[in-house]
Amino acid sequence: MSRRVVVTGGGGFIGAYLVKRLVHDDWDVAVVDTMVRGDASRFAEVADQVELFSCDVRDQSALETAFAGAEVVMHLAAINGTENFYRHPELVLDVGIRGAIAVVNAGRAAGVPDLVFASTAEVYQTPSTVPTPETVPLTLPNSLNPRYSYGGSKIASELIAFNYAQEHYRKVQVFRPHNVYGPDMGWKHVIPQFITRALQESARCHSDSVPFPIQGDGSETRAFCFVDDIVDGILTMYEQGGHREIYHIGNDEEITIRELAARIGDALGISLHVESGPAPEGGTPRRCPDLTKMRGLGYRPAIDLQSGLRKTAAWYRDRDRGLVGNDLL
Repeated sequence: MSRRVVVTGGGGFIGAYLVKRLVHDDWDVAVVDTMVRGDASRFAEVADQVELFSCDVRDQSALETAFAGAEVVMHLAAINGTENFYRHPELVLDVGIRGAIAVVNAGRAAGVPDLVFASTAEVYQTPSTVPTPETVPLTLPNSLNPRYSYGGSKIASELIAFNYAQEHYRKVQVFRPHNVYGPDMGWKHVIPQFITRALQESARCHSDSVPFPIQGDGSETRAFCFVDDIVDGILTMYEQGGHREIYHIGNDEEITIRELAARIGDALGISLHVESGPAPEGGTPRRCPDLTKMRGLGYRPAIDLQSGLRKTAAWYRDRDRGLVGNDLL
């Protein structure tokens, strides 16, 4: 008999890839998502094998119905995207914090034994140690900066997951994904924005070397992880990891933003001439996870950055909508 899993935010980027993998792994899968920001077409290939609950993740009563009979709830619903952090911080906080409380309480009421919460690397903003272990202190650098609405809501969500749930669940786990990318991730993140802008600038200037302005000088670093590896990490954590544990899931191949632009150009067959610009307020100079804890569970990222960028660039090139964004990370 298949085990039942409920994925909140299953129409989101990571959520949809997770849903497809769970179906392929013979789980009985349900999704909670209003599809206001999510998109059910992301898991269209398995849609007839998924039960969809179109309810708000802040609606505890509706969640209790959706959670009935589940062995595990994987809570990924959130308002993501740097642009949203600045423009809609109230909504980011409301969905993040009230949603977390509703999910934990609904799971308790429905008798769900296991709970998995998605957090973020932004809970520690500018880490004191890079590569960064799970034990690094969590920080909120400036409560006046709306960028931290997301990181702040995730700090609160981690507290809610572990403290509301400590006596009511068999297993509670939190994972912090690091700079996930891949096809169909939306249009408000650095990699799709770089791809889209590179295509636009190349079409506009018809030059062998395309001018490509970025925010900052490009020395900032990140470690990008292809979405399939993130999903593999989530499932490895759930099956092999412990109760009341936090895990960093990502890749530890650190790269500068300037080099990222160059590699995106290579994937598109475009030579990009990177031009520095003003750095965004609240940015972080370096971010790279220490994967020691996950590697101890047997997790190994399998898709290198260049391979992942080729797949991602091909998807966006085929669907270029002419959108130009200005987010850095």
